[in-house]
Amino acid sequence: MPADRHVRAKFSAETIVVYQAYPSPIADAALAAGTFVAPFKRGRMTWIKPSFLWMMYRSGWATKPGQERILAVEMTRTGFEWALANASLSHYDRHAHESADAWKAEQRMSPVRVQWDPERSIRLEPLPYRAIQVGLSGEAVSRYVEDWIRGITEVTDTAGDIRRLVAAGELDAAREVLPDERPYPLPEPARLRTAAAENETGRPR
Repeated sequence: MPADRHVRAKFSAETIVVYQAYPSPIADAALAAGTFVAPFKRGRMTWIKPSFLWMMYRSGWATKPGQERILAVEMTRTGFEWALANASLSHYDRHAHESADAWKAEQRMSPVRVQWDPERSIRLEPLPYRAIQVGLSGEAVSRYVEDWIRGITEVTDTAGDIRRLVAAGELDAAREVLPDERPYPLPEPARLRTAAAENETGRPR
């Protein structure tokens, strides 16, 4: 498997934190309910991101239209690992599939998509290793909304604070505010299904 693919996240013995960005109507409803409810649509794929800085890159520090509110979702590790063990990569990978046809068959059966993109520095510049994104659809969305979520917290203000510190050149102070993300030990079925590298002990940003 490629050596640059590791899941890094904030996690405890039972839960892992993932990030999502939404417009205010969805964010307000989710914060009030403690899970995702209307106007959130279960019929659409929803992407969860364990990397805070990749979420900042994707949302432009919570400035892009429809991504103005950043939510930190605490979900069960059991659910996260189920999602990865039942995932299909967004693109064919010769390290993970016997053939392109095998990959296409796996995609048809899987309610989860995984893709690996360059991790981001505190300046949102690409780093030489990857961050995982996990797309949930169908059964996986229902499990996420109904069973896996343990709490939702808004971190939009934190994003703004870090952005201002970075803009002021106060990078050490900005790093102090970042979530404590560590290498996540993937069970072997999830690691193989996502073409992740062997579990590691750490890598600084």
